[in-house]
Amino acid sequence: MVVAGDMLFYSNFDIAQVLDYFKMKGDIAVCYELDSTECTLSRGMVEMDADKRITRFLEKPNPSETDSRLASVVFYCFKKSSLALIDDYLVTHRQMDSLVFGKFLEWFVQQTPVYEMKLPTRFQLIGQVGLEEYQRQVKRISALALPLRDRINPFSSRCFARIGLMGNPSDGFFGKTISMSISNFWAEVTIVESEKLVLTPHKLNDPTEFGGLSDLHWISRKEGYLGGLRLLQATCKKFYQYCAAHGIALAKRNFTLSYETNIPRQVGLAGSSAIVVATLNCLMRFFNVTDKDIPKTIRPQFVLDVERDELFIQAGLQDRVIQVYEGLVYMDFSSALMETQGHGDYVHLNMSTLPHFWLAYLSDPSDSGRIHSNVKARWNGGDEEVHDAMKQFAELALNAKVAIEQQDWKTFSVWLSS
Repeated sequence: MVVAGDMLFYSNFDIAQVLDYFKMKGDIAVCYELDSTECTLSRGMVEMDADKRITRFLEKPNPSETDSRLASVVFYCFKKSSLALIDDYLVTHRQMDSLVFGKFLEWFVQQTPVYEMKLPTRFQLIGQVGLEEYQRQVKRISALALPLRDRINPFSSRCFARIGLMGNPSDGFFGKTISMSISNFWAEVTIVESEKLVLTPHKLNDPTEFGGLSDLHWISRKEGYLGGLRLLQATCKKFYQYCAAHGIALAKRNFTLSYETNIPRQVGLAGSSAIVVATLNCLMRFFNVTDKDIPKTIRPQFVLDVERDELFIQAGLQDRVIQVYEGLVYMDFSSALMETQGHGDYVHLNMSTLPHFWLAYLSDPSDSGRIHSNVKARWNGGDEEVHDAMKQFAELALNAKVAIEQQDWKTFSVWLSS
């Protein structure tokens, strides 16, 4: 392990995550994103490929030499076998200006795989602290002296319900769909720093006390047995798992998560995924994980993986796409796109001229999952009826997209009622 002696460590830096990533990947370099005030001339800059392998290391380059804003924090972990390369470097690089560690790194990353690990928080060298940074640090350290309740900053994220206008459920079968956000119903998750990690049960959706057996019976019948608490927990687990696998070093901070929702349950308005999306937004904000770390294009798949892999909820990407992108979105999930880029093509449509819609739903619905439970098995078994139906649904979605773009509401209504 190589660490610069003038690095400023915060108390919530989790070195265990760095070591875990090192054991998984091998040689690693810890990096961070330069802010707008920092220049490449003061840092070792890193360029990497899609697998986070460092392809080029540049020691304090001119801004014109690289488009990268990823800077090394002079924190490296090397395998024992890699250390032998130091002798090789010294034999071939005897000039004085080559005998600096940054120049060694420029050469080293071309000899053996070195992977980047992202530090989502800002990095600072003690010797380069200016007045602004000094004042910021004084404020931060002073705040740490206060009781936690006096320095908490809650953050809330609201995710809206959705209606599937066309193509459902072909999103799970390489089809095409159109979906729209509706502001009438929503789920809201709030995160706040706390001494311990706490997931707060919802009084209605996660009840533990009842007025009696009759009360338990009617609440269970209407609300079911599976509340939102499991969604919070599964999202937290998957978030940590994703960051660990992708080399994102999270700060050691605890939090409390709570949620509210008015989305009717089991009526196809995507109430579960709304809670997951809002929770993910809160976690990203709390840990300063950016869109570059978890790109918008892959976030719907992340949400689907939470529900499908962790909670065994059978679903497709449509709900998660519209709740991440919001608005009115046409989605193409064709197999060629999914295989080549790992996600579909998502196109926002103009919804300012849409006609009014009426939403009708049952107050005491059945479980739609049971109705669709064997569709996937029939698809995988090559059932021609299911395959033909999904193709027809996809064609209807494409036809409806054209009608929306042309504002041809008469034709649109024909496709909608087909």
